[in-house]
Amino acid sequence: MKHAVMWLLLGLLLGSPALHATTTLESYHFADHKEEQRFKDLIGQLRCLVCQNESLAASDADLAHDLRQEVYEMMLAGKSNKQVTDYLVQRYGDFVLYKPPLKPSTWLIWFGPFGVLLIALWLLLRAVRRQRNVPSTELSDAERKRVEEILQPRAGGDTRS
Repeated sequence: MKHAVMWLLLGLLLGSPALHATTTLESYHFADHKEEQRFKDLIGQLRCLVCQNESLAASDADLAHDLRQEVYEMMLAGKSNKQVTDYLVQRYGDFVLYKPPLKPSTWLIWFGPFGVLLIALWLLLRAVRRQRNVPSTELSDAERKRVEEILQPRAGGDTRS
């Protein structure tokens, strides 16, 4: 039994996301710490197009590996951060940026969540108003008496209807 528990714990440890998070970035060689930090900052500002809720730095998707390699190669070629991001935006659209620019084509990204919230609030208010307009379900005295008569057991012990 102890061996089974040990193997289970070992499997959980090796399969844990925390362990994989440290191995998602490939080994790149940089001239200095400043260049390495620039690379990390740049891939931290770009969205993984597969995962969509992770940066290129955090994602372990194959496309993220490829895009990190592409960013690295563009940096080695002497491209600026703006040139790298402009290239990726041209190729993949503004969605590749975690902070897309505010322009008509990105209004849905910026204001969509607020629109959904407003629609949800409007539906909630509409439901509350409808609930207020529902007529009262109170029984009149005559109706209450009729219900009591129906619920009283019949004479003779016959309780079937």
